[in-house]
Amino acid sequence: MTDGTVERRADTEQPLLADGGAEPTAALLADGGAEPAAALLATGGGTGADRPEDTRRRSRRLRVALVTACAIVVAGVVGAAATGVLGGGGTKAAAAAPSGPPATTTVKRTTLTSTQTVDGTLGYGDTETVQAPASGASASAASSGTGQSAQSGGSGGTGSGIVTWMPSDGDVISRGDPVYKVDQQSVPLLYGSVPLYRTLKDGSTGSDVKMLERNLHALGYRGFTVDDDYDANTAAAVEKWQKKLGRSQTGEVEVGDAVVASGARRVAHAQLALGSALGGTVLTWTGTERVISVNLDVQYENLARKGATAVVTLPDDTEVQAEVTKIGTPTTSGGSSSGSSGSSSSSSSGSSDSADSSSATVPVELTIKDPKKLGNYQVASVTVEFASETRPNVLAVPVNALFAEPDGGYAVEVVTGGTTAYKPVRLGMFGNGMVEVTGAGIDAGTVVGVPK
Repeated sequence: MTDGTVERRADTEQPLLADGGAEPTAALLADGGAEPAAALLATGGGTGADRPEDTRRRSRRLRVALVTACAIVVAGVVGAAATGVLGGGGTKAAAAAPSGPPATTTVKRTTLTSTQTVDGTLGYGDTETVQAPASGASASAASSGTGQSAQSGGSGGTGSGIVTWMPSDGDVISRGDPVYKVDQQSVPLLYGSVPLYRTLKDGSTGSDVKMLERNLHALGYRGFTVDDDYDANTAAAVEKWQKKLGRSQTGEVEVGDAVVASGARRVAHAQLALGSALGGTVLTWTGTERVISVNLDVQYENLARKGATAVVTLPDDTEVQAEVTKIGTPTTSGGSSSGSSGSSSSSSSGSSDSADSSSATVPVELTIKDPKKLGNYQVASVTVEFASETRPNVLAVPVNALFAEPDGGYAVEVVTGGTTAYKPVRLGMFGNGMVEVTGAGIDAGTVVGVPK
């Protein structure tokens, strides 16, 4: 009879679980079902007023609730043991976990290059100023219709002519092009290193004569020999040049009749307004090619050698190759090296003689090997990576393969088959994310562990 009861209870309980028996169980657990369950067990499953069938039904539901609750508790204990929350349960699982590094690489024999990265600026190089000729420096042979010199002041030395044309910012001025106009007479650009400092005429000799004749020849004027002598043939060529410029044809070249620079120039800022009297700073300009400018701390001065290469990183992380083409003289942060020639002078007034060695820098200019790679950047902040040392044929591993040892040394995790061992290494030069290593058992091809 007892076995039959158990079987029947099992038969009657199965539909209970399938047909919604979980809801009474949930209600018992949620509403403190443990207390009614205890009361039912203590009283035999019901009150005296209950019918036997009601009592048996409640007993079955109570047993289902208790079985379900026990199952939940057991599942929680098993889960906690599996994750080690309860202490001893996680030890066996940890011991069974696979050992060894998450990833590996090999020791490589390579060439390492140590680098130094500094800040730089992409632009057009040093800004230079073009000054108007000093008042009364020389009486120009090309005078305006008012009787006032086009380049120098009148008899009182207080005027220098009226500015009638100025270039725009960003304009490129080449040999023979007007730099500006005074009283509608052009003041052209000549290429050279010797400024016009005196009147050149028949009988003059010197390097400034040769500079003038070279420019005349480049502009297409002929009939004279390019040398240091200014003769009648040179004067005839000058007259033709003056006619084209709209100037009086005197055959002589005065101070201020032209501006001399080493090559074509890009206008940075036109200072004088139309209608103003010529005087002071006329404009500022730069070279025409985009370059990288760096103020290199003197401690890194040995990195900058003419012809040395560097890697320039643009704002969009594009890397371009550059070459050191110009090195200035050390100066403090308040001054800059002079790089002007002719009538163009540097805007700096500082002196390197007073440079404090602790804050002195060396102006360095680099030229981009492939300017097209600069894209549309005109002016931008960049980083410049100089190579400071190169060491060939060394054993190296990635820097993140190093492990710090308690005694302050370093080791690498050497992987041999299915085993690993930490082997001490001595460090050499760092470069390119790698580090030179030497030590017992460390050879090219040795497998070492690294993080993923």
